[in-house]
Parts: sequence; C-alpha cells; structure tokens
Amino acid sequence: MKRKVQAPGVKYKTCSTCNGQGQVLRVTNTILGRMQSATTCHVCGGTGQTIESKPNNADTHGMILEDETVSIKIPAGVVDGMQLKVSGKGNDAPGNGIAGDLIVAIEENEHEFLKREGENLHYDLYISFAEAALGASKEIEAVNGKVRIKLEEGIQSGKILRLKGKGIPSLNGYGNGDLLVHVNVWTPKKLSKEQRQFFEKSLTDENFIPNPEKDDKSFFEKVKDMFS
Repeated sequence: MKRKVQAPGVKYKTCSTCNGQGQVLRVTNTILGRMQSATTCHVCGGTGQTIESKPNNADTHGMILEDETVSIKIPAGVVDGMQLKVSGKGNDAPGNGIAGDLIVAIEENEHEFLKREGENLHYDLYISFAEAALGASKEIEAVNGKVRIKLEEGIQSGKILRLKGKGIPSLNGYGNGDLLVHVNVWTPKKLSKEQRQFFEKSLTDENFIPNPEKDDKSFFEKVKDMFS
C-alpha cells in the first residue's frame, strides 16, 4: 500500500501565528460583553508547527508517498463489508503529530462449491440414480478440507444432511456453524437402448412407484428445518 510519511530531512519550526498552540484565540465584543473563542490555526492546521525547510520531492506539508507492506490478522468469521482498523498505519501527521489509522475493508469472494449463509454453509451434492438406490460414500468440500460422508440406500433427492460444526467459525468465538449438504439425484438426459428398456420395465414395478412415508418431509418442512 502507499501512505504519506514525513520526508527525510524536513525541518519544522514553531508556528508564529499560534505560538505552537495549534489554536488561535478570538475575542468578539457583543452586547453581553467580550466573548472569547478558540479556533484551529489556519496556518499550521492545528499542529503548532510550520515547515522551515523540506526536500524538493516533499509536498507542502513535508510529506512523501511511500510503499509499505503491512501484515494484518483477519479473525475467523469475518463477513463481507466488515472493516478492520490497524492503528498507526495510516498517513503520518506533519511534525510530531500522531499518525492516522489504516482501515481495511473486507471483500468476500464466493467459493466454487460452498455457499455461505451467516455461519452456515450449503453444498449441492449430485449423485447418480445408482448411488441413490445402492448407497454410496462421497467426499465433499468443507472449509478445513474434504469430508467423507455416507449416503444410505434409497436416499431421496432433496434430502438435506446437516454436518454439525463444519461451517464458518463464529466471529464471537462461540463455536462453528453447520454444513448443509443438499442431495440431488442426477437424471441422465440421454439413455442407451438397454438403459431405456430397463427403465421402461421399471414403470410397472411397484418398487419404483413413488410412495413417500410419513417420515419423508416436504420441501417446505426441509426449508423450515434449515433455519431452525
């Protein structure tokens, strides 16, 4: 980053207008008597000092732009738009003034597979019809690496698996959110002759006729569970 710092060799002297106080007293005569007020010195800008000499590459305040690399610690759980303050890493103040602060604005890039919702994460898992019918072991993305999950036989498309504590850490340090895995059974768009014959026979097979049980939740119930 670039920040303004005091140029090497710059010399300051006490401001003759405010005598180094940084403020100028003004006395005004009113019907109530003499009123005294203090305003920032317009010559030194409140620093109490003016430039006596400066290098040619310095600006009117004796400052130059300088590149600096600053290391910052980003706490777990930060969100897009959050601002972090690094004290004393802003622009230097002329003379012996206190340097300003560096304000770092957090910009969150979207993950290729994980979608964030607060402290929870969502992951779309696509499986084949065979994997749904026979069950499978699948490896999925998580914030701290890959996680292996087991899919039971006969798992239904739309099933949501909740992995406790596999989400985003709480910014306040109160544990982690969850990782919600949305199971989607992928339907092939083209079938071979043999595959088509198999599924045509399945049309009259009672085992392939949809027969949801009472424990099978509707879409709206699943959404309600996600936010509970």
